[in-house]
Amino acid sequence: SNVESIYDVYQLNRDDCLIGVLPLFHSFGFTGTMWLPLLGGIRAVYHPNPVEGGVIGEMCRDHRGTILMSTPTFLLNYIRKVPAEHFATLRHVIVGAEKLKQRVADAFVEKFGVVPREGYGCTELSPVAMVNVPDFEGEHVQQKGSKPGTVGHPVPGVAARIVGVDDGALLSPGEPGLLLIKGPNVMLGYLNNEEKTREVIRDGWYVTGDIAVIDEEGFVSITDRLSRFSKIGGEMVPHLKIEEEIHAVLGANDQVCVVTSVPDEKKGEKLVVLVIRDIEISALLSGLSARGLPNLWIPKRENFFKIESFPVLGSGKLDLQQVKRIASDLAGKTNDS
Repeated sequence: SNVESIYDVYQLNRDDCLIGVLPLFHSFGFTGTMWLPLLGGIRAVYHPNPVEGGVIGEMCRDHRGTILMSTPTFLLNYIRKVPAEHFATLRHVIVGAEKLKQRVADAFVEKFGVVPREGYGCTELSPVAMVNVPDFEGEHVQQKGSKPGTVGHPVPGVAARIVGVDDGALLSPGEPGLLLIKGPNVMLGYLNNEEKTREVIRDGWYVTGDIAVIDEEGFVSITDRLSRFSKIGGEMVPHLKIEEEIHAVLGANDQVCVVTSVPDEKKGEKLVVLVIRDIEISALLSGLSARGLPNLWIPKRENFFKIESFPVLGSGKLDLQQVKRIASDLAGKTNDS
């Protein structure tokens, strides 16, 4: 059902050629780059290393690739390493696994002339739940398929709803809350773990753990992971929003910081920022204040730490558990001293 949904919304045909660079042990690569071409009957060519942009660009040029499934991190690599003419035949670029920042999308469009469209999903959802698609224009019909900053509409056969984090009450359009998904793409459950399955599947709805908003046009925006909030002084503070503001102040296209939290005796938790380049912290803090960030959301000067690189999982995503461990170690050493 997931493959059929992707095939339908992107109106693929036998002339298409998919550029397969995502790891097949990850659900996005497994469904999107292996089963989609197999069941859809389209050509596919593969390269095992998604960060070798030069090789991937040549492969796309030589085989006239039309579809690229990737992540925003890998797109940054291609912007730097792939000549514009090597991606000239692409007509669909679909990204997931992490948030697509607008500056990355704009840079990709400027160089290659094709819009990367963000989707959303997770392993438990096979993995695609929703995606942006090209706008449709017929003789008497127009349908908006994409909206920047969102992850699109649910794919055919899939439903989404937003409920209150604490009470589970259904929320109205525009109200942020916990995202639930229902459809044939939802897993049956975790193998040999009925208790964990009951925690995440309620009356057939999968509880994603993501905080999201559905607008009046049905577009879904993911604002953060529930696990990526800190409760500081009784207020829920979103890590992702703070990261976005820091990158905006720094004018950075690449990810140069990660926000996490560690326990704090006074306020329950405190924010910690890991960075991988030298920054002027005073100017950054002033910039965050000037952008209207609440004081509670602005990390303290002493909780910025420079590290060599961010830990990542095999899928290319940040290893947030390891990030938290690193932050705990560094913040603990500061407190000890």
